[in-house]
Amino acid sequence: MYASLNIAAAGPAADQAAFVAALDQAHARSFHSYYTQYVLTDDEAGYIAVDEGDYGALPKAMLDRVIDTVPGRLSEEF
Repeated sequence: MYASLNIAAAGPAADQAAFVAALDQAHARSFHSYYTQYVLTDDEAGYIAVDEGDYGALPKAMLDRVIDTVPGRLSEEF
């Protein structure tokens, strides 16, 4: 089952490309954030990256769509 009808027409390679793009974005954002980055399914884009700091605690509707997480990499321990 594909997360997006737009991606379904292009097949599994496009689905994987959308996931890798969202995961790359989450990793890139994690270097500049204290918060966890989430990769979620999306009806239009296939997958999106979301910063927990933008939403506080993620609403239940968003938590149900989480595919992967990337911890924030900023630290105040130095």
